[in-house]
Amino acid sequence: MESSECENVSKETEAFEEEEFEASAMDSLIDMPFATVDIQDECAITDVPHINLERSKENERISKDQIKKKKKKQKDYQPNYFLSIPITNKEITRGIKILQNAIIQQDKQLAKAMISDGSFHITLLVMQLLNEEEVNSGIGALLELKPFIEEILQGKQLILPFQGIDTFGNQVGFVKLAEGDHINPLLEIAETAKRTFQEKGILARENRGFKPHLTFMKLSKAPRLRKKGVKKIDPEFYEKFISHRFGEEMVHRIDLCSMLKKKQSNGYYHCESSIVIGELESPSSTVLQRYRKDISSWPSGDKNGGEPDDAELVRLSKRLVENAVLKAVQQYLEETQNKSKPGDGSSVKTQEADRNGTDSDNNRK
Repeated sequence: MESSECENVSKETEAFEEEEFEASAMDSLIDMPFATVDIQDECAITDVPHINLERSKENERISKDQIKKKKKKQKDYQPNYFLSIPITNKEITRGIKILQNAIIQQDKQLAKAMISDGSFHITLLVMQLLNEEEVNSGIGALLELKPFIEEILQGKQLILPFQGIDTFGNQVGFVKLAEGDHINPLLEIAETAKRTFQEKGILARENRGFKPHLTFMKLSKAPRLRKKGVKKIDPEFYEKFISHRFGEEMVHRIDLCSMLKKKQSNGYYHCESSIVIGELESPSSTVLQRYRKDISSWPSGDKNGGEPDDAELVRLSKRLVENAVLKAVQQYLEETQNKSKPGDGSSVKTQEADRNGTDSDNNRK
């Protein structure tokens, strides 16, 4: 009996001690700062399907807002200027004219979709310039770009070889730039141009997937073709030129051109400003140096005779572009690139270059 009683007393003692421990633990928890907090509310533990539904609606709303903003941005952003590398090598332009004529012979309707030979170029960057102030900023950015390009090229000439034909969705036909060591510096120049213009606050489009090309035709140039059933460029039209070598262009100039202003008499785009790439050694380069020297003597508009300000320098640079310098440079390059080809009329006197430049000045006034 005594043994049984002792055993019962022991069990009661253990049960009491457990109750005391639990009570003590609860008392301790009550003293903690989060004792009165509803854990479910605090941690936002609610009905899971309800959360998913609310999140889904919120994500859908955000997605729609983003799409609207993107569409508005695309609508507001209409490029009207671009950086151009003009194509002046007569071998290339002749080859493209032969290609264009071959296509027209197969479908005369496509004549209106052809790009004129005076407009051949490679586009480095497109941008939006809405007023004269922004155009001047663009000119300033182009001038700032020159030393960066010289650093990229390290004194070497950038030669662009063109070979073969391709299209963008059978809507735009272009001559391809052949593969080679020239690709990387060209891409680097395009990327540097984008950065330089954007740092000026200019709305320049990202060059994602930048693919340098020489356009020779595009269906959008003749919208009525679609109504007549011409919806794509038939690959059979240019199959004979798939691997054709059109020639090489030595990059000598980069222009800031307008997409909308009236083109020049030679078919090339209206040019706001240009930078010359590389140094030239010829009678034509003498003309270039003379005009560079003339800049220092041009009136700055400063009554105190001080250095011209940035706005004045921009204006003077525009005037420089519009004179005979670039024409002289172009004539020199044509002379250099075609001197081995008889009958190209590559022999051009410096005096004639000067005279043509003067005529150009008079026509612009």
